[in-house]
Amino acid sequence: MTPVASPAATSRRRSTRVQSSAPATPVVRCALYCRLSVSDGNENGFSSIVSQREACEAFVASQRAEGWVQVNERFEDDGYSGGTIERPALKRLLAAIDAGEIDCVVVYKIDRLSRSLLDFVRLLEIFEAKGVSFAAVSQQISTTSSAGRLMLNVLMSFAQFEREIISERTSDKMCAARRKGKWLGGPPILGYDLDREKHRLIVNPDEAEMVNALFRLYLQHQSSLQVAQILNRRAWSTKSWVMKNGRTKSGTPWNKNRVLAHLTNVTYTGKVLHKGEVYDGEHEGIIPQETFDQVQALVYANGYGCGAAVRNKHGALLKGLLRCGRCGAAMAHTYTNKKGTLYRYYQCVTRAKGGSTACDSPSLAANDVEAFVVKQIRQIGKDPAVVDAVYVEAVRQQQSQTPALEAEQRRLQQDRNRRAEEIKRLTDVIADSEVALPSVSDRLGEAEASVMQIDARLRDLRDQLASLRSQTINAEHLRETLAKFDPIWEALHQSERIDLVHQVVDAVVYNPDTSDIQVTLRQHLA
Repeated sequence: MTPVASPAATSRRRSTRVQSSAPATPVVRCALYCRLSVSDGNENGFSSIVSQREACEAFVASQRAEGWVQVNERFEDDGYSGGTIERPALKRLLAAIDAGEIDCVVVYKIDRLSRSLLDFVRLLEIFEAKGVSFAAVSQQISTTSSAGRLMLNVLMSFAQFEREIISERTSDKMCAARRKGKWLGGPPILGYDLDREKHRLIVNPDEAEMVNALFRLYLQHQSSLQVAQILNRRAWSTKSWVMKNGRTKSGTPWNKNRVLAHLTNVTYTGKVLHKGEVYDGEHEGIIPQETFDQVQALVYANGYGCGAAVRNKHGALLKGLLRCGRCGAAMAHTYTNKKGTLYRYYQCVTRAKGGSTACDSPSLAANDVEAFVVKQIRQIGKDPAVVDAVYVEAVRQQQSQTPALEAEQRRLQQDRNRRAEEIKRLTDVIADSEVALPSVSDRLGEAEASVMQIDARLRDLRDQLASLRSQTINAEHLRETLAKFDPIWEALHQSERIDLVHQVVDAVVYNPDTSDIQVTLRQHLA
């Protein structure tokens, strides 16, 4: 007789069969991501890449019963800030996730993945879209639950707040150092070397003489372009120095912008500039304050950095045109004020600097010589062919100036954007680092100094372009101006008179032996 099994026994056997056919624990492929802001070679403590990796490996091993296994590829960014996602190992990790090769991302702390809340949320969205979970070893946080995601957002908010606080403290510290006259880093300028131990500038005697010569040349010629040409003929260059890594940074040839950047650098007076304020510096000055102020006045009068301000204070018609026929030097416009009356005149620069023994050319009354030149312009205005030539040349000059200025403006703006990104990145590195970073501070100081110089030049370019765009050259108006010279000349603004004279006249030379004044017209009028 065949035995009949009880219902309970049948149920137990069915249960046993179900248990024996249960699927194996699914494999969870884990990618370990490690990051260190600054590659300092430190293998001690959990700030190092090795220690982070070991902690993550131990965590994955503890979850082996849950099917966790570590993938062979390493994802480690050594020397990259958490303030950006532009990191090579992170990009490889995202590519592996996109290819479906990763199931879980494991980090030691959540700020190793990102210190930016916005970037962190964006990364989590990528993980979630690909079905990838996230785990932090030291904080025991997982994205598998809504509570875990909430805690992640809270912690990331505090991480970003901490980063911003550190950044503000770093900026405040640098401001305080500047107010005390300290050198914050960056490359040394011509005339100084860097004492790396004391972090201050020390005078280089040979280069200091070059700096003095630079200022003397500008006082003599009053032209940054001429000074640059003279320095290049002398085979002088800008500062060369040995960087911290042992490499030599060679100097570059001079141009007018480099000359002006040196002439307007307040560092040469023993001071430092920070956010528009000047403070006494710890370093020794090279140029006397009186000489520096005199050069600044000339630079300002010549139109560099003065924006929409008056570039020719007393409306000298022949500024930059009149030269001494005896020594060949420029005759600078100057004036005296006696009992409320202004007396203007042109004086040979050689005589002004070296006295009558250097050049005995006498001064010229400005009104007399300017009236003579205007009389010559009045005569050529009666020739229609000359009038047409003046118009063509004026339009050509205006059209050629604008594109060049706009191109320089675009280049400078791009350079400024790059420098601003570099400043942000270097600030993030300082904020993330747990060690001293003198090299990063040096680079930060250099970048900030470059941005200040670029901003000054951009302001000047904007003013020049605005001035050019506001000037409309009309052919008929020009013909009427030259044909009916006297009444229109009286109606012109002084700046318009100066523009007209410079469009027509190429040079004016005064011969003191014969008291003759030779007026040379521009080539298209000759």
